[in-house]
Amino acid sequence: MAIIVRSNIKKLVKDLQKDNEEITSVAEEVGTALELKVEELLEDAIKRAKANKRRTLHARDL
Repeated sequence: MAIIVRSNIKKLVKDLQKDNEEITSVAEEVGTALELKVEELLEDAIKRAKANKRRTLHARDL
């Protein structure tokens, strides 16, 4: 399941540079790497919520 949208990555990179566009393109592997990072974050958050005996995932678990 894709949760990271490549076009949004490009837009955010552009926005974060604040008119100093040194980075003009984003490689395909950036989206894949972000997907893996998000999965890792969620796996850790799930473990934390379970350890605290909760069935709801909260932002604080991240």
